[in-house]
Amino acid sequence: MTVDLRFREVHGYRRAFRLTGEGPALLLIHGIADSSETWLPVIEELARTHTVIAPDLLGHGESAKPRADYAVAAYACGMRDLLTVLGVDRVSVVGHSLGGGVAMQFAYQFPERCERLALVSSAGMGREVHPAFRLATVPGAASTLAMLSAQPVRQAVLTAEPMLRLLGGIGLGPDLAYVLSRYARFASPSARRAFLRTIRAAADVSGQAITMLDRSYLAADLPTLIVWGDKDGIIPAAHARVAQRALPGSRLEVFEGAGHFPHHHDPARFVKALTEFLRDTPAAVHDRAHWQEVLREGGPEEPTASSGS
Repeated sequence: MTVDLRFREVHGYRRAFRLTGEGPALLLIHGIADSSETWLPVIEELARTHTVIAPDLLGHGESAKPRADYAVAAYACGMRDLLTVLGVDRVSVVGHSLGGGVAMQFAYQFPERCERLALVSSAGMGREVHPAFRLATVPGAASTLAMLSAQPVRQAVLTAEPMLRLLGGIGLGPDLAYVLSRYARFASPSARRAFLRTIRAAADVSGQAITMLDRSYLAADLPTLIVWGDKDGIIPAAHARVAQRALPGSRLEVFEGAGHFPHHHDPARFVKALTEFLRDTPAAVHDRAHWQEVLREGGPEEPTASSGS
């Protein structure tokens, strides 16, 4: 299904988004170097029961790519502001990869607006991440990325895809083709700059820097679904178990044979898991007094990704 992009200006910047369906609002947040296109395999079915809102994050897709703040907290504020412009007060939030970090941040910053949370191959559960993302944070990465995204080099990489696949897909496994299709976007200097600002706000040479584990106790009463592929080469599947321990009441769905994009690997199963979760769980109701009490008491010791290995 093709759901056309719409555009609204927020804070002087163009925001692209897809909007379709009727019913309770469902916000779909994509990952780094991606766009709302990633949700096209599942939008049509989700729109049968929900109003689906799938934005292109600032710096991504067809949204503006200004010199701006690309931290997850800024992205969460951007989601709030777009929803406000669209007249949407409360949503269930689905976040993929970096979008999972944004979704969690949205739930922490605006708990009164978040009804449920679904984390798909989410960032924020530990340091481990594909080496390419760590390398993008080092000095000189901008020049290297510009060289690698030059048309002759991109063409050579695409031509070599079958051989790369035979050699294990450079650690990307079943996601190689899709990731290479996203990589082509770095031919745009503004897209490269936005990507580098985004990754450097989320990671460093040691790996992921963002974490939800220090505040996961705040989501104890928030219905949460965790979806992961057991062949994820970008963020290890072991992080799914870390997330499940950090959120003891959560549901976990592991897609066998899937990589970093389980919603591409088996769209029907993804839609079924998500719609059943949305149907069977009551929307969270924010209690400010309880939130204040929980914050004052503090949370448990932070789980670690290594403990989930």
